[in-house]
Amino acid sequence: MTQSAYTPPILRKSGFRAYFRRNYDMYLLLIPGLLYALMFRLLPLLGISIAFVDYNMFAGSNPIKAILASKFVGIENFTRVFRKADFRQALSNTFTISFMKIVVLFPLPILFALIIHSLRSVKFKRVVQTIVYIPHFFSWVVVSGIFMQILSSGGLINTALLRSGLFSEPVKFFMDQKIFRWLLIFTDGWKEIGWSTIVNLAALAGVDQELYEAAVIDGARKMQQLLYITLPCILSTIILMLIMRVGSVMDAGFSQILVMYNATVYKVSDIIQTYVYRIGLGKMDFSLGTAVGLFNSAVAFVLVISTNMISRKTLGKSIW
Repeated sequence: MTQSAYTPPILRKSGFRAYFRRNYDMYLLLIPGLLYALMFRLLPLLGISIAFVDYNMFAGSNPIKAILASKFVGIENFTRVFRKADFRQALSNTFTISFMKIVVLFPLPILFALIIHSLRSVKFKRVVQTIVYIPHFFSWVVVSGIFMQILSSGGLINTALLRSGLFSEPVKFFMDQKIFRWLLIFTDGWKEIGWSTIVNLAALAGVDQELYEAAVIDGARKMQQLLYITLPCILSTIILMLIMRVGSVMDAGFSQILVMYNATVYKVSDIIQTYVYRIGLGKMDFSLGTAVGLFNSAVAFVLVISTNMISRKTLGKSIW
């Protein structure tokens, strides 16, 4: 007589209701997160309809009634946006600044992580890592204040340049259109490179050390170990970070630019988000601002999907 196979309890009581009764306490823990998502992520999506109406905030006693009472205009707000030269300039600036940050700043945390990982002294490694990621916790208001003091006409940098004889007058870093974009790149790198390095260090910590030992026995040099062991092992992390970075191309750094730019550099630094801020809140044109914001989100969504698909087809690695 053969012994019957053991059937786990979870399979004997099939169905979601039985599973829910056994694990109801876990679902209770989801309630705060679901309420947060509902109130701050899903309900605000109703405001997208403002992009398709001639919104009048005084047309109703609350925002929803005001939207319903406003005249439906279809895609007229989008048409009006694309006819504006300042919007096209802001769109161009957004892509330019974002891709400059990707090309210049994206490889630096990887290189910095490799350098820190190769340090022999654990104590020195921790000190360096702590120092470089401290600026991440500074707000952009503080960072802007620091660099405005350093780069002002009487600041440290201009004083050194004038004394060296390289320049006959102070450099206007925050008012020169040729310099300002590079100033944005530099300050963003100073603030965020150390923090981005943590992800790459975590990936490096997961590399099997036996691979390096085998490579040393086979006579592989440091550069060969880097090319054939380290980089392939952390490639999936690099791709993940790249997809996320490309997906945020339309976010060229709203907080950073808002506190650092001025009217003299609008032409090279006004991005989609600051444009929405100036038009939507500054000029109270909520319909136009919402239309620009919706366009911004749609482009970001397409970029994430496209980058993930290209990565999956070419490298066989992707987020989903």
